Amino acid sequence: MAKPGYTDTPFIPGQKWRVHDAERPQPRVVDTHGAPAKPPSDAIVLFDGHDTSAWINCKDGAPCGWTVEDGALVVKHGVGNIQTKATFGDCQLHVEWAAPTEIEGESQGRGNSGVFLMGLYEVQVLDNYNNPTYADGTAGAIYGQYPPLVNACRAPGEWQTFDIIFEAPRWDAKGALLSPAYLTVIFNGVVLHNRQAAQGPTGHRTVSDYATPHAATGPLMLQDHRNPVRFRNIWIRELKPYDV
Repeated sequence: MAKPGYTDTPFIPGQKWRVHDAERPQPRVVDTHGAPAKPPSDAIVLFDGHDTSAWINCKDGAPCGWTVEDGALVVKHGVGNIQTKATFGDCQLHVEWAAPTEIEGESQGRGNSGVFLMGLYEVQVLDNYNNPTYADGTAGAIYGQYPPLVNACRAPGEWQTFDIIFEAPRWDAKGALLSPAYLTVIFNGVVLHNRQAAQGPTGHRTVSDYATPHAATGPLMLQDHRNPVRFRNIWIRELKPYDV
């Protein structure tokens, strides 16, 4: 069986690996345990198990269009990606997700979705329980740029937790980059990225940069990648400077 990944993509800047490199080492597997978290009192609740009014369809701004089943927001294939009406910059994000119990496909075709900060910076959602894929596309990866430090994925159907600290990039008035986007990602209680600088907005089979400034805030986006991934208990806290 061929290794999942590519051998014809560009090299990731500053690394010896290609984007989605088939030869990049697989993240070490670890077991995780833990209970779901409840939103803190100052959190903006984006999905509470019932109400989808915080979300719209990315294609046309219509209502969400995904289904709600047993307190979970479920990807509805063909509807497309959804995003929040509100926009955010620096934030703390909590998302719980579960891959389908019925296993179909392999590599990127199994339990695939994504959490996009500002609609641009993807933290990968994927069923990687006994399912290898290219390393920078593993669950919790900063997609196409940095694999997770470990594979902390639980079995299909089990609830999993992302806790993400995101710092938005900054440019000066002339469009020169002052600071990149930074992501700290904790997956099922395990650190996958420790204030890792993204190389720019993420993408498939491509490298990125910050040559084109974008808005200071953007929506949170969830991806329709064909698979009926479930989401629940989604909340966000906007991070402000001290003494504000």
